[in-house]
Amino acid sequence: MSWRKFQADQIFNGEIFLPFDSVVVCSTDGLIEDILPKDEAGEGIQQLDGIISPGFVNSHCHLELSHMKGLIPEKTGLVDFVFSVVTQRHFPEEEIMDAIENAEREMYQNGIVAVGDICNNLLTISQKSQQNLRYYNFVESSGWLPGIAVSRFERSKSYFDVFDKMFPTSIVPHAPYSVSDSLWQLIHPYFQNKVASIHNQETAFEDELFIQNSGDFVRMYGLMNMDTSFYQPSGKSSLQTYFAKLQNAAQVILVHNTFIQQADIDFVKETKPENVSFCLCPNANLYIENALPPIDLLRKNDCQIVLGTDSLASNHSLSILDEMKTIQQHFPTIPLEEMLGWATLNGAKALQMDDTLGRLDKGKRLGLVLIENVEDGWLTNESIVRRLV
Repeated sequence: MSWRKFQADQIFNGEIFLPFDSVVVCSTDGLIEDILPKDEAGEGIQQLDGIISPGFVNSHCHLELSHMKGLIPEKTGLVDFVFSVVTQRHFPEEEIMDAIENAEREMYQNGIVAVGDICNNLLTISQKSQQNLRYYNFVESSGWLPGIAVSRFERSKSYFDVFDKMFPTSIVPHAPYSVSDSLWQLIHPYFQNKVASIHNQETAFEDELFIQNSGDFVRMYGLMNMDTSFYQPSGKSSLQTYFAKLQNAAQVILVHNTFIQQADIDFVKETKPENVSFCLCPNANLYIENALPPIDLLRKNDCQIVLGTDSLASNHSLSILDEMKTIQQHFPTIPLEEMLGWATLNGAKALQMDDTLGRLDKGKRLGLVLIENVEDGWLTNESIVRRLV
């Protein structure tokens, strides 16, 4: 077997930067053979400018919406965005499939090796079957009216049965404002001891709905001609209303968290103190709500942070590096080393893939990438990522 040997300005192993004289030795197909000091690595070392890192993990994506790129105006707010997705997502299947293929290629080229992908149909399965990337599939179930819980569950279960034969798969709630108690009960066994994902507090109106049954979601239900007279608000925030229902999941990914508050973080830590990840999708948050999550608050509370791209319906790219650039722009004191941990090992743990991905260890095949055009430990507008193996 022939080996490739890489040395760079810095090597990130998923947790920390390694000593400057470190060399990564791997096979041509990416199997990590060893990490050695330069004086023990022998000849044939390839010197690279930039940062070597494990491949990135995109912890939240909607690959099936890739055909909607540029279709929905920016900064409309979540309710109008969701309504646009629901009413405008139906395109010819060939067009959707082409967009899915192109979007996956974009993720591959942007150094992404694994994806937590939301699924509301089976249109992504043929592309995923090519195994260019690793996927954890979240079959999304939604239905705010109790009377449709059974039919919505049965549809989700039919998709789950197909995906589950080939990939790690869960049935998960779409969002607190779109899943009735009846539907929660039906899907619960299908994320128990698995990974559960939910869109959390993406807009301020979400808490308003659960505290006092007012706000923009009431308008959305009206737009959809839904009779919500059955609903009684809990008087508590959205997260504090639903979160205990996720206790039996092995891992929980709370996605967006744009309007999460300290009391909600405290509630998470009291209810399920381990195995909860807070997924940041800052470019989508700016696209939809023109707001960003309280990242410093999450960091202050030692929350497990991971990164996602959301969909091309709500983003200009499927690039974890672009998400890190946006975070650095708005939170310039966060070290790159910390963000790289969110993008690699934290994401792999959240998707239960850290046995093979996320950390630079002997015996793993985790898709090495090189981040170029980094200046003094900071990303620049010119920073790019390319795959090494």
